[in-house]
Amino acid sequence: MFCSCVGVGPLVCRFHLELGEERGEMDVLSSTQSRSIFLKQKSINAVPNLQSCVRVLPRSIDVSLTHQMFDEIPVSDTFAWNNLIQTHLTNGDPDRVVSTYRQMLLRGVRPDKHTLPRILTAARQTNNSFFFGKQVHGHALKLGLSSDSYVISALLELYGRLDGADAAKLLFCKSARRNSVSWTLISRLYIMEDKPGLAVDMFKQMVKSKAEIDPLALVTAIGACGILKSLPEGRNVHDIARKSGLEGDVLVSNSLLKLYIDCGSIKDARAVFDRMPSKDVISWTEIFRGYVKNGGFNEGLKLFRQMSMEGIKPDSLAISSILPACGRVAAHKQGKEIHAYLLRNGIDMNVTVQNAVLDMYVKSGFIDSAAKIFAGMEVRDSISWTVMILGYSLHGQGELGVDLFCEMEKNSRVQIDQTAYAAVLHACTIARLVEQGRLYFNCISSPKIRHHALMVALLSHAGLFHEARVFMEQHKLEGYVEVLRALLDGCRIHRNMPTAKRVIDQLCNLQTLNADNYVLLSNWYTSSAKWEMVDKVRETIRDMGLKPRKGYSWIEFRNKIHVFGTGDVSHPRSEKIYWELQSLMKKIEEEGTMLNADFSLHDVDEERECIPIGHSELLATSFGLISTQAGATIRVTKNLRICGNCHDSAKAISKIVEREIIIKDPSCFHHFKDGFCSCGDFW
Repeated sequence: MFCSCVGVGPLVCRFHLELGEERGEMDVLSSTQSRSIFLKQKSINAVPNLQSCVRVLPRSIDVSLTHQMFDEIPVSDTFAWNNLIQTHLTNGDPDRVVSTYRQMLLRGVRPDKHTLPRILTAARQTNNSFFFGKQVHGHALKLGLSSDSYVISALLELYGRLDGADAAKLLFCKSARRNSVSWTLISRLYIMEDKPGLAVDMFKQMVKSKAEIDPLALVTAIGACGILKSLPEGRNVHDIARKSGLEGDVLVSNSLLKLYIDCGSIKDARAVFDRMPSKDVISWTEIFRGYVKNGGFNEGLKLFRQMSMEGIKPDSLAISSILPACGRVAAHKQGKEIHAYLLRNGIDMNVTVQNAVLDMYVKSGFIDSAAKIFAGMEVRDSISWTVMILGYSLHGQGELGVDLFCEMEKNSRVQIDQTAYAAVLHACTIARLVEQGRLYFNCISSPKIRHHALMVALLSHAGLFHEARVFMEQHKLEGYVEVLRALLDGCRIHRNMPTAKRVIDQLCNLQTLNADNYVLLSNWYTSSAKWEMVDKVRETIRDMGLKPRKGYSWIEFRNKIHVFGTGDVSHPRSEKIYWELQSLMKKIEEEGTMLNADFSLHDVDEERECIPIGHSELLATSFGLISTQAGATIRVTKNLRICGNCHDSAKAISKIVEREIIIKDPSCFHHFKDGFCSCGDFW
C-alpha cells in the first residue's frame, strides 16, 4: 500500500489514529455522464495529460472519478496531487482538500513544499482546524520541510489566525529563515488584531535586520501608520520607500495617498500624486476624495475631469467619491452631468452609488429629483432611507420625512440606526410633531448629544420652553453648546427674549472666544435700547481681537460663481442689481407688505448696520433675476443664517416676479414661491 519514501508510512499511521477513519470510501460515480468522461481520459497514460485533466476538472464531476484515475495510472507523482488539492481549494472545498491529502498519504505519495501550504490553508477552514493544523505542522517537521519559506508563511498564517499574532510571532522568532513575506505577515496579523503600533514596530525591526523591503511590506506599514493617524511614522516609512526606490510603485504610492489624506495632509498627498510615474483609477479616486474631504470641491472636480480626459474610466467608487463635491447648489450642473455619465456608460449603479446620487440631489436643492431616484431604487439600505428622510426635512417637508420613516419601520430588512433616528427627529422638529418626536426619542437605546439637542429643538420650536428646560435639567445638558443653540433657535422663532438672554450668557461663558456669541449679546442689548451695554460688548470684541463672521452669498450663472458680500458694489452689474432691488422694494411697499426689521437675535453684526437691499442674499437674488430668463428658478447659497427682513423680502419678491427662489442657508433650503416659504417661517 505504501511506497518506500522515508517516513511516509509511520506518518500515515499516525494520521489515521489522530483523525479517525472517514465514513466509508470515496463516493462511487454518480452518473453515466461522469463515467463516460473518465473513460475518455483513461487511455491517456502520461502524467502530464493527467495533470491537465485535473486542472480542468469541473466541480460537478464526482471526486471519486479522479481517485479512480490515480488508482489505474501506474505513475502518480506529487505534482498531480498538488494540482488536485489546488482544484478543491480554488473551489472552496476544504474538506475535500483534507480528504485528498489523506488519500495521498495512503498511497505513499510524499508531500512537498507546495503541498503543505495548501493543506494548511484548508486547515484554517475545517472543523477542529487548529488541532489538524498542528498535526500538519508535525508532518512538516518529520518531512524536513519546516524551514521552507512557503511552509513557514503558511504556518504563521495558521497560528496567527487561530491562536493570535503573538503565537505566530513566537514561531517566527524560532524560525531560522525569515524573509520579507514572513516579516510582513506578522505585521498584517497585528493589524488584524487592531494593534497597528506593534505592526509598525515589526516593520522597524525588519528594516534594522536588513531584510529585503518589498512593496507589500511598505503598503502594510503605511496602512498601520494610517490607522494610527501618525504623520511622523508615516513620513518615516515614506522615506524608507524613497530610499528603497519603491516610492513610484503604484501600490506604494496609492497607500501613501490614503495615509496623507486620512491624516489631513492634502499637501503631502498632492506631492505624492504629482510625482507618480503612472496612475490608476485608485490613484485618481484617492486624490480627489482627499480634496472633497477637506472642502476643496472645485479642485476635486477639476481632477475628476482631468482623469476623464486622460482616458481613465471612473468606476463606481470614483463616482461615489466625487459626487459629494456636487452636493452644493452652485455645483448642481456638474452633479447632473456625472449622473448622466453613469447612465450613458453603464457604470455599476450599486446601492452606494445610488445613495451618493440621492445625496447629491438633496444637497444641491433638487428634492423632487431625489424623490424620483429613491422611488426607483430596487435595493435600499439604511443610508438610502436616512438621506431621503433628512432631505425632506431640509426642504421644509417634515411630514413627508416622518411618513417615510414609518414606511422604513415596516421594512424588516433595514436596521434603524441612531443616524436614522436623528433624521426623523429633525423631521419632527420641522413638522412640529412633538408627541411623535417623544416616541422616537424614547426608542433610542443610548441617545447621543445630537439626539438630545434635536429633542430640545423640537420642544422649543413648538414653543414648549418649560418642557425644554425640564428636559435639559433631567439630562444635565446645560453645558452643551449644541443644545443651547437649539434652545436659542426656538427663542428666535417665538421672540422669547428673557430665555434668549440667559442662553446667550451661557454661550459666552462656554465659548469665550466665539465672536458670534458677543454679536448676539450686542444685538440683544440693541433691541432693548441698552446702548451702554452695546458699547461695552463691542469694546470687548475689539479688546479680545475677535473677528465676527461676514455674510456672503453666491449664485452660479453660465458656469461661473458670482459672490456677493454685505453692501457689495464691486460686481460689474452692481448699478443694475441695486436698481432692480429698489424697484422691487417699492412694489412691496405699495402692496402694504410689512417686512421684519428685528435683528435682536441675529448673529451677523454687519447686517444690522447695512440697508436691507445691501444684504448679500438679496444682491445675489437680484443678479439672478436680471441675468436669467423669465420663469427660471433662482438658486442662491448663503454661508450664514438668512435674516428676517431678507426672508420676508424673498417671499414678497417670489410673488411679484412669479418665480421660485431657493435660498440655502446653514439651517435649511428656503423655497420661496407665491409669497410663501417652505420653512413656514420656522427656521
